[in-house]
This record gives sequence, structure tokens and C-alpha cells, in this order.
Amino acid sequence: MRIIGHRGARGEAPENTLGGFQYIQDLGIRGVEFDVRQLKDHALIVMHDDQMLRTTGQEKQLYECDATDLAQYNHAVTWSTWNQFEPTPLLQQTLKVIYNFDHIEVEVKAVASEQHAFQLTQTLQQQLRGFEQSAIITSFDPKIHTALQQQNSNFKRGLLIEDTRGAQAIEDALALGCCQIGWMNELATDELIQATHDAKLNISVWTVNEPERAKKLRDLGVQGLITDYPKLMLEQL
Repeated sequence: MRIIGHRGARGEAPENTLGGFQYIQDLGIRGVEFDVRQLKDHALIVMHDDQMLRTTGQEKQLYECDATDLAQYNHAVTWSTWNQFEPTPLLQQTLKVIYNFDHIEVEVKAVASEQHAFQLTQTLQQQLRGFEQSAIITSFDPKIHTALQQQNSNFKRGLLIEDTRGAQAIEDALALGCCQIGWMNELATDELIQATHDAKLNISVWTVNEPERAKKLRDLGVQGLITDYPKLMLEQL
């Protein structure tokens, strides 16, 4: 079972930052998950929220920004032991830090329209060129998956699930051409994991921060463990 750092390593380093990605690089972990959004100038950036407040302490809507605005927002502001300023990274900057990773889960956040989905995924595939073997594009949003299908994408894809549709999610993933499901930990019952295996889909489970739960998932044959605490899991598994 692969240990995958959630938003870099959000329990051990500032989330979705270059410093956080370097942190797991230095741990020797080669699996990571992070979030991608597209700004009004079409730049692809790595950030979970669409609002700066939670991670920087400054109230600013992300989609009011362009790439030149990002340097002033510090995502390490709540980390008293982190001495480095951490602006919102561009996707291209992030890829330079994790160039040698063998598993990269790129979560595309939901978009408002099919047109935006098509535009974002075109740019995303251009920037991920060279990472076809290591990157898997994941999303909750079926518009993202449909756009990639329409573009005959060469990238592997994973459907993310946080609702209670159960086995229907497996059918949805197959219909969208996915090779993986990302189950929310609370939904990942033994029965659903087995059903996902039976459908020949790979599995990542998020977010798993308890070592005993991680060991159970390992025994159930889950391929990917997405965790806020990759160092802890590295020590315990």
C-alpha cells in the first residue's frame, strides 16, 4: 500500500505549499495528492479552498486573483515553527519539486460550466506533459471527467466519492472511464472495498490519520492511503 501525502503533508507542514512538497520529498515518500484550480488569467495553481482566509488569515476570494497577486499571501502564517514564507504555488512550480515522484494525484476542484472544464483540462494536460506515467487526474466533478473523455486524454483518472451512493459510485466511475475510486474513509466499508476490487478499479482512501485504520486498509488490499501525517504512517506501517 502506497503512502500518499494529503495536500503535501497538511498535518506536518503547511498544506499545498512548495515547502510542504519538499518536506515529503525529504522524507523519501514518492506519493502525493494536491488540489488544482484555475485563476481568471488561466494560471493553474495549487490550493484547496476558493478563499484565502483559512490558510493565510487574509480574506480574499481566490477567483478575484491572478497569478501576480499570489506572492503576498502566506499559507504558513498559522505555523509558528515554520520559518519560511509560503505563497500559493503554481502547478508548474509544484511539479519541479516532485519531478521524481511515482504517484501524483491531481485533484481538480469543481467548476461552474462545461466550457470551464474543457479549458482547464486542456491546460492541465499541457502542464502535466511528461508525467503521464505518474499522474492520475482525480475529481468529484463529472464535468472534469467528461471533458477529459472528450479530449481522448492519455492520463489515468479517478472518481472521488464523499456521498452515500455506495455501489452506484462504482458504476459511475466505470461509465466515466476511470481506473480508480477515491473513497472517503468513513464510506470505505469492507464490502465497498471488495466490490471496487471486483470491478478492477484501484482504490485510494482519504483522509486516514489513524495507524490502526491504515493497517486494516492495507490488509484489505487498498492501493493508496491518503494521509495528513505521512511521516507517522511511514514509521507505523
